[in-house]
Amino acid sequence: MPEVPYYAVIFTSKRRAEEGDGYAEMAAQMEALARTQPGFLGVESVSSWQIRSGITISYWKDESSIKSWKGNLDHLLAQKKGKHSWYLHYDVRVAKVEREYTGGFESASGHEAHQT
Repeated sequence: MPEVPYYAVIFTSKRRAEEGDGYAEMAAQMEALARTQPGFLGVESVSSWQIRSGITISYWKDESSIKSWKGNLDHLLAQKKGKHSWYLHYDVRVAKVEREYTGGFESASGHEAHQT
């Protein structure tokens, strides 16, 4: 990740049981498109098909980059499709990251491998 501060857009969702065709393809297209946007820094995403919930966090240089992404025509069309076809509920939160920490991890032998 870049040096702080930067911004995080946190998207949490609950999908419909009958989410329909094209969801995975659209998600992949939107991630690829976001990666081409000025100010885009990275993305992390996890979902559970069993409980039909997910969280995606995208990282951005500044608020103007986020506003530009929000207004991207292809992204707007995907949002409209999501509201009508794929999501029961979603939340979007925008946060300024001012500090970050990395924890230690243990190797297979049980010894601490990395710590900052």
